[in-house]
Amino acid sequence: MASSSQSWSFSFFFIMASILAIISQQKVAGVFWPSPWQLAHATFYGDDTASATMGGACGYGNLFVNGYGTDTAALSSTLFNNGYACGTCYQIKCYQSKWCFTGVPFTTVTATNLCPPNWSQDSNAGGWCNPPRVHFDMSKPAFMKIAQWKAGVVPVMYRRVPCIRTGGLRFSFQGNGYWLLVYVMNVGGGGDIANMWVKGSKTGWISMTHNWGASYQAFATLGGQPLSFRITSYTTRETIIAWNVAPANWQVGLTYGTSINFR
Repeated sequence: MASSSQSWSFSFFFIMASILAIISQQKVAGVFWPSPWQLAHATFYGDDTASATMGGACGYGNLFVNGYGTDTAALSSTLFNNGYACGTCYQIKCYQSKWCFTGVPFTTVTATNLCPPNWSQDSNAGGWCNPPRVHFDMSKPAFMKIAQWKAGVVPVMYRRVPCIRTGGLRFSFQGNGYWLLVYVMNVGGGGDIANMWVKGSKTGWISMTHNWGASYQAFATLGGQPLSFRITSYTTRETIIAWNVAPANWQVGLTYGTSINFR
């Protein structure tokens, strides 16, 4: 007969195995989990209104209208990943600087822009976004949540976190009758996109190519058809389908919402 210690050990092993199995299933299902904390530096650009952050390399346009507000940052090219990091979310906290605000654990920002290299300046004295540096050029309102603006630059700790979004994916259409350019916004979970397809009511799934930032394009005649999209997350590789996003009379210059999103 097994001893009580052996029975306890077996029970403990069974419980831990069950927990690990659940976690594994969640990862397979595409749930994005926070990354470990890492060191970087942060600066800010623009003024208190954050007007200088509008537009940006990700193509989100008016960040207030499109739900990103002032809690945004431009990423150095090491993080920007040729635009595939657009929409990703980060917790950032000021670290070991006299300029840090005490009692502020972190602030959360969304990547909406690229901080380009400045090769005319040393990487440790002005060329903060020069590769291979990991750097966040935050909006001034976001920066002032963690440090005094007079600092200019501060060391920070950061980590990737799930993007918590209200509502579903949004698709902003540009292009013409033969070329559809789509900006994808309000992406939850990992916040990023690896691949995208479009389907008209008269077509099969058409693979879209990455244009730049958060935009994907298809060279096809899709007018007069309701459009659906299939999207794969860059980080989790989860694929979701948004059916009938736009009606048959869709138009460029408009944005179409859905109820589906990544987690």
